[in-house]
Amino acid sequence: MDNRSDIREFLTTRRARITPEQAGLPVYGGNRRVPGLRRGELASLAGVSVEYYTRLEQGKLGGVSEGILEALARALQLDEAERSHLFDLAKAAGTARPRRRPAQQVRPSVQFTLDAITGAPAFVRNGRLDILAVNRLGRALYSEMYRDPGRPVNHARFIFLSPRSAEFYPDWNKAASDTVAILRTESGRDPYSRELSDLVGELSMRSEEFRTRWAAHDVRQHFTGLKHFHHPVVGDIDLKFEAMDLAADPGLSLLVYPAEPGSASEDALRLLGSWAATVEQAEQKETAAVADKQ
Repeated sequence: MDNRSDIREFLTTRRARITPEQAGLPVYGGNRRVPGLRRGELASLAGVSVEYYTRLEQGKLGGVSEGILEALARALQLDEAERSHLFDLAKAAGTARPRRRPAQQVRPSVQFTLDAITGAPAFVRNGRLDILAVNRLGRALYSEMYRDPGRPVNHARFIFLSPRSAEFYPDWNKAASDTVAILRTESGRDPYSRELSDLVGELSMRSEEFRTRWAAHDVRQHFTGLKHFHHPVVGDIDLKFEAMDLAADPGLSLLVYPAEPGSASEDALRLLGSWAATVEQAEQKETAAVADKQ
């Protein structure tokens, strides 16, 4: 296994979206057999020969210099997420396949940190969007996701395989596209992840929506922004999000979803917290009753 097909498809899809006019090239004649730039045009913009660029587009990025990658990024008009993805693809192409990594674990001190965050949903996830640890508000926010029996719960599986996701995410199309772009970014960093490839295979088999988006090879960075939800208990809620990599735990990220102070969403979070506490107390009473009967 290698990532040559991913490299080839990423470069060809990026090249296809750029017209000669966008690249500042003259256009002669009206009949072009390709939707975007020709290989020769892209090679000229990047300052390499057509033969050399053809080798790159065949997936042979291993050992390519940083200068060539930067030239390709400029010629293809890549944004920062796409540029990083190109460098990740090149790095993976020149690296021997790593040994299978042990299962990712959340350290107790990380869970303590999550539990100490009481005013906002917070959770730890990995690159394939599994939620590995969560605080009370986080579990309450994603209560629809936790209704599904599989563990760990997974954002992508919920969005593409659960009919409830269409109501939970008011802008489902954006949530779906962002999710696939995050998974595609992760696949560039770690093309040999068996867990990720299994998830992509499952979703590709079961969801045409996923399959179509995956073929687009779009990528994105996911560090900060705004999330929109429609929760079955508190209704519409808009939350900021901040994502931080855990330096001591490669591959894991901590995400916190605060509400704007004084907003209706902050009130909704308080209501969500009260509901979560009530549900938790009921579950504890039920567990204690079962234990007494035994």
